[in-house]
Amino acid sequence: MKEMSATNISTLGGQQQQPQKHYGITSSISLAFPREIDHMYTQKLVEAMKPFGVFEDEDELNHRLAVLGKLNSIVKEWISEISEVKNLPPSAVASVGGKIFTFGSYRLGVHTKGADIDALCVAPRHVERTDFFLSFFEKLKQLEEIKDLRAVEDAFVPVIKFNFDGIEIDLLFARLALASIPDNLDLRGDSILRNLDIRCIRSLNGCRVTDEILYLVPNKENFRLTLRAIKLWAKRRGIYSNMLGFLGGVSWAMLVARTCQLYPNAVAATLVHKFFLVFSKWYGPKENDCSGGRAMF
Repeated sequence: MKEMSATNISTLGGQQQQPQKHYGITSSISLAFPREIDHMYTQKLVEAMKPFGVFEDEDELNHRLAVLGKLNSIVKEWISEISEVKNLPPSAVASVGGKIFTFGSYRLGVHTKGADIDALCVAPRHVERTDFFLSFFEKLKQLEEIKDLRAVEDAFVPVIKFNFDGIEIDLLFARLALASIPDNLDLRGDSILRNLDIRCIRSLNGCRVTDEILYLVPNKENFRLTLRAIKLWAKRRGIYSNMLGFLGGVSWAMLVARTCQLYPNAVAATLVHKFFLVFSKWYGPKENDCSGGRAMF
C-alpha cells in the first residue's frame, strides 16, 4: 500500500478536469458510489454479526478508555520517578513525558468483546529497558487492580502481560533517542527509528504498521466494518492464526485495506463481496508460487 496520489490533470472539451485521486500503487478498479440497496445490505451485515460478539457496548468501550487512561498516568509517573533517581534537573523531570500507544485490533477499531489490548510504552532516552522490567514491573505489582502479572523479557519482542481491572493487556517497551516524549508524538516517520536497538524497532513496528494502514484507507469506518466481517469469517473457518501457518490479524487487515483502496467509495457489504472477488483471482509471482497455481481464496 502506498500513500494516495493523483493522476495528471486532463482536459475534456477544452475544460480542465480535476485530478483524480487514487490510493495505493495502482488506480482504483471502481469509483462507483453506493446505492440504497448497498446501504441496506450493510445494515443487514451488521445485524448478522451482532450475535457473534464482534461489537462492544458503550460501557465496555468506556471501561477500556478508562483503563488506558490510568495506565498512561502510571507510565508518566514512573518515568518521572526514574528521572529523579537518575538525577535529572527538576525542570527536565517536569517535562520528560512518556506515553502509552495502542496497536493491533484495538487501535484498528475492530476488537471484539473481551479481547486483549496490545499497547506500547514509549519512554525517553535515559530510561533503560532494564528499568521497564524491574522498577516498572515492581510498580505494577503494588497496584490492586493488576492481576496475573508476568514478564517475558527473553521473547522475540519482550513484553509484560497483565490483567488491569478485567482487561488483558500486553505491554511492550521502546526508548526513543529523545530527551522527552510529548503527548502529540507521531510514530509514523522513519526518523523516529534512528539510533534505536533492534528490540525497540520491533516493539515500534506494531504501532507504525497499524497507523499506516489507517492512514492509507479511503474511509476508516467502511474499512473497520469490512475487516470485522472478514475476521469473523476467517475465525469461524479456523484459518485465522499466523502461529498455525494461516494469516494473522495484520495480514487480514492489509488485504482488506487493499480492497478498500481499489473500491474507495464502496460500503462494507460491497467491500466484503469485492474482497473475495479480488483475492479469488489474485495469484502470486510464478517464481515464488507455492500454491500450485491456485488463487488465495
